[in-house]
Amino acid sequence: MQRVKLDAIDRKILAELQADGRMTNVELSKRVGISAPPCLRRVRALEEAGLIEGYHAQLSERDLGFDVTVFAMVGLHSQAEADLRAFEERVDAWPLVRECHMLNGEIDFILKCVAPDLASFQSFLTESLTPAPNVAHVRTSLTIRRSKYDPGVPVDMMEPPVEA
Repeated sequence: MQRVKLDAIDRKILAELQADGRMTNVELSKRVGISAPPCLRRVRALEEAGLIEGYHAQLSERDLGFDVTVFAMVGLHSQAEADLRAFEERVDAWPLVRECHMLNGEIDFILKCVAPDLASFQSFLTESLTPAPNVAHVRTSLTIRRSKYDPGVPVDMMEPPVEA
């Protein structure tokens, strides 16, 4: 996939929307220093290019009763592509798993799981994850606290296009 060339205004739009996806187009245009119609055209172009994948609300896990966050490191018996896809499809059906990343090295996948309590996570671990087909071993780490949460990408580090 070819990279889209972004100018300084595009990068500002991305940074502002990443920080607050609910702002109006008028507010966004003021923040990036252009009028509303071209701002809206740029946002739509960024969406169509796939650079903006969607908008969502950031929910408070703890306030909603999800007090437990666990990272599960999963090793598989087979790393054949069909077996990897089958595991990913199974993971997609588990609501407690919020993120799944395939890794390079000793661990095949790391799963970020949230649960209301340890008993709920333990049930998931012993009844769903560990006995799942192709799972060789699972190691878990319970989080104590989250010291940083900064979703998205560091837009301010994006390089401007090279002038010819």
